[in-house]
Amino acid sequence: MSDTRPTGPSGSPLVGRGDADRHAAITRSLLGYGVLAGPFYVVVGLAQALTRDGFDLARHDLSLLAAGPWGWIQVANLVLTGLMTVAAAVGMSRALRLLGGGPGSVWGPRLVAAYGVGMVGAGVLVADPMNGYPPGTPDGPPATVSVGGVGHLVVGGLGFLCLVAGASALGRWYRNGPRAVLSWVTGALFLVAFAGIASGSSSPAVVLGFWVALLLVWVWLAVVSVDLYRRTPLLTPVVR
Repeated sequence: MSDTRPTGPSGSPLVGRGDADRHAAITRSLLGYGVLAGPFYVVVGLAQALTRDGFDLARHDLSLLAAGPWGWIQVANLVLTGLMTVAAAVGMSRALRLLGGGPGSVWGPRLVAAYGVGMVGAGVLVADPMNGYPPGTPDGPPATVSVGGVGHLVVGGLGFLCLVAGASALGRWYRNGPRAVLSWVTGALFLVAFAGIASGSSSPAVVLGFWVALLLVWVWLAVVSVDLYRRTPLLTPVVR
């Protein structure tokens, strides 16, 4: 008797329609957060930056918004964006396992998740006031450095380095083509931009350069998430 069971995109029989659909649907839903994270962070951040007295996009990092009036909004922005990034990384891991793994398929998602955790930590540990923000704060570095301020720099910096390594790892998985190039360029440019910010410079060129690199990161995360979403079959075939 011939096997009349339904098959997935690869031609392999499906485990059971409900179970197979659920696994793929969860993976796709998690990857969807990789598309949402960037616009959410940028829109919420810009809405605050453009309406807060004394905040200058050419001089101040968005993290400083957490130190000013209504700072809880930026705290929530960092935490929620970080959690969405972690969710996207889990989706990447699930999708890459389904696609057969390969170089960078394990550590790429893990490092992207670490970047998300770093964002959560940078939200919980609020940056110290500096460079004239909030209004009334002296120009230059913080007059006093708090434990939270140090923690913000440490967890944020480690998260940024994990992002650079994660983008490079996923570039290895893609091997060649536009997504590989985008991954490597994103990692390299963000590393340069982060080095500029870490130097303590508040010049417009450095701050705006970091903005450009950060926007590229969110574009990259969305591109990778959409690509893996499309590669994930709606019905997951049996793995024999």
